[in-house]
Order: sequence, then C-alpha cells, then structure tokens
Amino acid sequence: MGSKQQVMVVDDDLAMCGFLRSFLGTRGYSALTVTNADEAVRRFHADRPAAVLLDVVMPGSMDGLAALAAFKKIDKDIPVIVISGQGRTNTIVQAMKLGASDFVCKPFEDAELEVLLGNALKQRQLTREVATLRQQLNDQSRYTMLFGNSERMVGVRDLIERVSDTDVTILIRGESGTGKELVARALHERSLRRDKPFVKVNCAALPTELLESELFGFEKGAFTGAIQHKPGKFEFANHGTMFLDEIGDMSFPLQSKLLQVLQDGEFSRLGGKHDVQVDVRVITATNRDLETAVAQGQFREDLYFRLNVVSINLPPLRDRREEIPFLTDHFLKKYSVQYNKPMAAVSTDLARLFMEYEWPGNVRQLENMIKRMVVLGSEGPILTELQQPAGLFPLRSYASPAATTRPAVPPPVPMAPPPAPPAVVEAVAGPAPAATAPGNVSLKDIARTAAREAERELILRMLTRTRWNRKEAAEILGISYKALLYKIKENGLDKAS
Repeated sequence: MGSKQQVMVVDDDLAMCGFLRSFLGTRGYSALTVTNADEAVRRFHADRPAAVLLDVVMPGSMDGLAALAAFKKIDKDIPVIVISGQGRTNTIVQAMKLGASDFVCKPFEDAELEVLLGNALKQRQLTREVATLRQQLNDQSRYTMLFGNSERMVGVRDLIERVSDTDVTILIRGESGTGKELVARALHERSLRRDKPFVKVNCAALPTELLESELFGFEKGAFTGAIQHKPGKFEFANHGTMFLDEIGDMSFPLQSKLLQVLQDGEFSRLGGKHDVQVDVRVITATNRDLETAVAQGQFREDLYFRLNVVSINLPPLRDRREEIPFLTDHFLKKYSVQYNKPMAAVSTDLARLFMEYEWPGNVRQLENMIKRMVVLGSEGPILTELQQPAGLFPLRSYASPAATTRPAVPPPVPMAPPPAPPAVVEAVAGPAPAATAPGNVSLKDIARTAAREAERELILRMLTRTRWNRKEAAEILGISYKALLYKIKENGLDKAS
C-alpha cells in the first residue's frame, strides 16, 4: 500500500481545522493543520504536502494571499484551493492571479470540495508525468535516433566517440534522410569546440556565385548590388565547426577555394584585397559517390583526400530494420509531448507495413510519417500511403565507397522512358556520321543528359503526385526545399506549373 497523500490545512478557525481533518481522513488523505500563515510557510518547506487548503483571512504578519505567493515560490505547481467566508470578487481575482487552483466560499458542500481537491491532485499528477517525460526526452541525446542497437549503428556511435574531440576533417556518407546532419552536430557537441558556433551550409541549395559569397563573404562594390561589406559563413564559424552538406554538388572552381581554406586556414572575400584567417573544423556530407565523381573529373582529387581523412558511413534504414520499432516509439513519444496529442502505439498492421517498406526517405521519412500521424490523430493516411503500388517511391542512388565501379547515375524509374534528345539517339544508334565524329558527343555527355532527363521526370512525377506542393515533394525526394526550387527552375519545370 502506498502512503496517503498529505494535504495541508491553513485556517485560524480551530473548528474548521477539525472539520477538514475529519473530511480529509474519510476520503483517504492525511491532514496537516496549521493555524497561521507564517507557520504554514515554514511547515511547507519541511513537509512538502501534495495540496493546500488555505483560508485567506488570518491574523499575523502574513495573510493567506501572501502565504499563497510564498507557496508558489517554493513549488510553482502545488495545487492550492483558497477557502474564504468573504467571497469578495477582488480576493478571488488576486488568488487566481497568484496561481490558486480554485476557490470556494464558506459554507460549502462536502461534495464540492471533494471534487475540487480530486481534480487539483489529478492535474498535479498529469503535470508531473508530462514533466518527467519531457525530462526523459531531454536526458536522452537528441541524437538518440542515430544510435540504435544494430551492429552498424553501434560502429557509427563508437567512431563518433573516438574522433569527436579531435580537429580531423570528417566526411559523412549516406542517403538522404539517414541523419548526416545529426552526426555532424553530435561530433560538434562532443568536441572541444562545443561552446563555439556550429554553422551549416547546403552546397546544393545555391548556385555557384551565391554559394561563394555565402561561404566567403564579399567586400563593398565587389559586384552590382554589393552595397556593404558582408562576412561569410566561414567567418561566423571561426573557432567553431563548419558543416558543408551535399559537398558533392559544389562546383569545380569553388572546390579549389575550399581546398585553400583546408590547407592554409585562410581565404579572400569576393572583391577583397587581403586574406582572412580562420580556425574552423570542417565536416562534410554527401549522398554521392565521390570516387566516381573524381574519376569522371567532376570532383578534385586533392580535395577529396583532404575531406576523406575519416569517413563515417550511415546505413539506410532498410538495412537496419530492427531499429524501426525503437525509432517509431521514440518519435511517438517525442511528438505526442510536443503537440500534446497522446498516442500510445501504432497498430499491428502499421507496424508490419513499417517493417516491409523500403524507406527511400530513410529515418527522416519515418519521422515525418509519425509526426503527421500524431498531428492528425489517425493512422489512416499513413496506411493508405504505404499500401500504394510498389515503385511509387524508387530508391535513391547511393554507392558505398567499396562500389567504386558503379557510376552514380539515378536508378531507373518505373515509368515509360523519356524520349532521348536527338544527339543521344544518334550517338547510341551509331550510323550517322555526325554522331561518331570526334569531339561531337562523348559518353560522359550521354550519361549527363540521361541523368538530367531522369531527374526531371522524377521531380515532375513527385510534383504531380503532391499537386505541386513543393514542400511535400521535397520531403519525399529527400532534398531541401531550396534545392527543389533550384532544380525546378534548372529543369524548366517552373513553366509547367
């Protein structure tokens, strides 16, 4: 049997104290009675009751309202039910402003006080449970989703622990949605630079000219519209960590400038006459096969070796399915608390579909699904989405470092192949002399054209499916919203909307 909840009674009327002691005893509570406010505050410090029944009019240096304010300073969540024979409106207002749970006037019905006290204690219990759950979620690293119990993720965790307190350059590899940014933040927060800035830049989200000014800044008058000096992200990250996401999409000319920063710790702003020195740890991430990009002349070999000092490879969610139940439970708890919409668990059918699904968007896609389910309070839309014909969400291309012989070309999409441009048809067919003439069409050009066409068709398909909801399409495709807008414009799809 658990101990009885203790309720403090503060009233200068001895008869009322006796009545309330009996009232509380018959309803399963223990009573602590005090006849003045000063003594009540001292006893409250020592005994910490579960609730207080407080008379507001009492003799002494402290009245009931002052005692109420003192109780709330000690424990802001303590339920205090104010009892008074005066029933003045201004007294009620003051009591409620000070944090009283409720107010009853003498004389009162036993049932009325019983209901008020029961409700106050229930609310107190709920508040404590929510606070406990929030604390548990905070105590768990916000990178919990990275560190499941699969063998491969245990290896990731161990590698992070070993290299986080060094300044070594790290390359994080993995498909979109596997948690590359979370790894970067975990590395920063476990490093000696944890109290310094963590600055993120997505290299795929901006054209080359804008990306250069974003990273390195510019001087006044460097170009049309440069009306004042602007420091770059590297300057903001000085003494901290710079995270360059999607580094494989950085243009070739800009790669050389990044290499200078890594080698010498200095760079020049656009239009600048002097070099700027910085002390920055650089962490990069990519979902591309950089070895193939180097072989094809799309990525600098010397920069690749500079970035790839330590490589952390994040496996896709479909290769660590045993973590899906753990991640599902983690996100359910997180968003149930965040949106104040309790949802205990997923159904057996949905849990089975989760385990069978290919997860092209990886952990990010699972998190967004759970978030949507909690907000809507229903599994229905998720069940419908997962039960659609296979192939609606084709797997994204990502080759591991070992598979360097596979070109990083997007995988085939289950649809009718797009018509090839005339130059491509001629190059494949071969009989036309113009197609075989030296320098006219190269295999590299064919691969690039095919990749662009496949990308364009996939983006158009997702935009059509989401009724041109660009934010939703970006989530499904596993890219940022800015990157999708850029690719829509690059592929001429803005004219099709």
